[in-house]
Amino acid sequence: MLECRQITVSGRLRAFSTQIEPGSRIHIIGPNGAGKSTLLARLAGMSEGGGEVTLDGQRLSDIPGPRLARLRAWLCQQLTPASLMPVFQYLSLHQPQKIDPGALERTVSCLCEALHLSDKLGRPVTHLSGGEWQRVRLAAALLQVWPTVNPDSQLLFLDEPMNSLDVAQQKALDQLLSEFCAAGRSVVLSDHDLNHTLHYAHQVWLMFQGQVMVAGKCADVMQSEKLSDVYKVAFEIHELAGRQWIMAT
Repeated sequence: MLECRQITVSGRLRAFSTQIEPGSRIHIIGPNGAGKSTLLARLAGMSEGGGEVTLDGQRLSDIPGPRLARLRAWLCQQLTPASLMPVFQYLSLHQPQKIDPGALERTVSCLCEALHLSDKLGRPVTHLSGGEWQRVRLAAALLQVWPTVNPDSQLLFLDEPMNSLDVAQQKALDQLLSEFCAAGRSVVLSDHDLNHTLHYAHQVWLMFQGQVMVAGKCADVMQSEKLSDVYKVAFEIHELAGRQWIMAT
């Protein structure tokens, strides 16, 4: 699937190599300024640097834009709505080309219902609250690569997708991401909530000062000693209601 070899961004990301397998949910964690956004953008082909990123053996830089848009979607951390277009029009800009209208209608309806946007479709994007705009952006990114309308899709890159979402909306997004991964696709996202990562990630990349310090299975990375070394905070892991919880001491 996707493989990166010694990728770097000058002054911001130290050399990193990895492979992303189908069905993976990977969380990138670390303090502010650790390089999470830089790494996500590099993997998504949204920035340049050293090393090489390949998708199915082809260099990302050699894949034409329209084809790359079918293979992966990318959500940046922040984006200000720049026009008065209604939500349904904004979503239409992200729909895959040459798809069955019925499948498209069902998929848009499903995503909007899950993210509580069904009553917002006619509203101008500039008239949305921060949480509503974030959900619209998420629906657009998901629509671009959702399996029912895009059989070629493989990857979804999300930079702090839980920003401005309440607890119910976070749960709804987690359910959609689980469905996406269950369909053989992969998600790579940055996260500041350590317990959210502990409960949902398959793999974790722990970053500090532009370097991936530890990468591996969630249980292997989310250990109090490793987290304390990076965050410079003492952590303990406790069990409550059948789940583990990370607490700062």
